[in-house]
Amino acid sequence: MASRAPVATGRLLLGFRKWYYNLCGFNKFGLFRDDTIIEDADVKEALRRLPENQYNDRMFRIKRSLDLSMKQQILPKDQWTKYEEDFNYLTPYLTEVIRERNEREEWMKK
Repeated sequence: MASRAPVATGRLLLGFRKWYYNLCGFNKFGLFRDDTIIEDADVKEALRRLPENQYNDRMFRIKRSLDLSMKQQILPKDQWTKYEEDFNYLTPYLTEVIRERNEREEWMKK
């Protein structure tokens, strides 16, 4: 009986993640989770490091969502970003930028 608990918990957690992902609403505009990160200095540097095609895809998604928002519309349900399709394209770059900034700050303390 104890061996089944982690499997059930994992499925429950995945179901909760999908529910929360759809509840947030950015997927109804075709955005990815990384498209909604507030742009500070670290994020701007990470965006500068993105490959050009990923940066262009991001700009397209953001412009399309702004257009839909101004028209007070959402995408048809078949065009919504699905939980399984969303991937963290910016997070690896952002993690690297933050690590470099922390390393630079540590170096300046010495």
